[in-house]
Amino acid sequence: MLDAPVRRGEGLTSRTGRAFRARLVAAVLVLLSLGLITVYFRESSEGPLHAAQRIGVSVLMPFEVAGERVSRPFRDGWAWVSDLMDAKDENERLREENEDLRRDLIAQQTAAQELALEGELADYIAGPRFPDDFDYIVARVVARPPTPYQQEIVIAAGLNDGVKKNAPVVTDEGLVGRVTEVTDSSARILLITDQRSVVSAVVLGSEAAGQVRLGASTSSLVLDRVGKDELVEERNLVITSGWKADRFESLFPRGIPIGRVESVGQQDVDLYKRIQITPLVDFDSLSVVVVLSEKPRPAQKPEAKANSKGRQTGQSKRP
Repeated sequence: MLDAPVRRGEGLTSRTGRAFRARLVAAVLVLLSLGLITVYFRESSEGPLHAAQRIGVSVLMPFEVAGERVSRPFRDGWAWVSDLMDAKDENERLREENEDLRRDLIAQQTAAQELALEGELADYIAGPRFPDDFDYIVARVVARPPTPYQQEIVIAAGLNDGVKKNAPVVTDEGLVGRVTEVTDSSARILLITDQRSVVSAVVLGSEAAGQVRLGASTSSLVLDRVGKDELVEERNLVITSGWKADRFESLFPRGIPIGRVESVGQQDVDLYKRIQITPLVDFDSLSVVVVLSEKPRPAQKPEAKANSKGRQTGQSKRP
């Protein structure tokens, strides 16, 4: 216990001596290095330090070359892997940019096509071929026919837009069909190419009347129940008849184009002509349609109603 302080003092002195020697060696090495550098720069190229440098380089050169040859495959392999990863990243970036550009191009082309269609519909609505006494509702097609035997489309317009059941649906080319189901924001349209569709029609010019129905395929129609004595020729235009009888009338106004006569045939045993029609509307490319909405009819005055009843009563008393 009495010699413990002496031991601690001896340990401290030993550590201090080692630190001093280390600092002294470092200082000597620094001074020696500075001296060698000074002598190296001041002596000629034939001096001993330059000669020692050349000897050291010649001795170490084989080791440097060998190390270079050994490490080069590893460096080249790493560079190849790094370049490959960079190329993959660049390829992915270019693919994403290309996909973005393709989507933008499709969106621009679609918007341009829709604008062109809307322009054509605007010309049709403002032109003389648009049915009188009707307003219009322009709607986009959001669903196509599910099967060839169920020719229906769904549009993005409904009760909130003024669409009503049985309303005619057209384009600037001709008749599309009629509304069969309506919700607040959508409506289902039965196309005239559906097997359940029947449209009263006449041949423009000859006024031969009949019914347009589905033909042998969804791309063809027939004008049925046209008498054999009626005059119908190829390329004749078939339009809606728009008939009215007492309190009943056709769902479609008169004059909407349906199609052109493709062929006319008949046999002696037939009661009616066999008339094939090519529809004017391209149903496979429908994107925008017009729903017709009949304008409110002005209310008839009571005096007019009474006079009308009197005339009807007087006519009924005629022999």
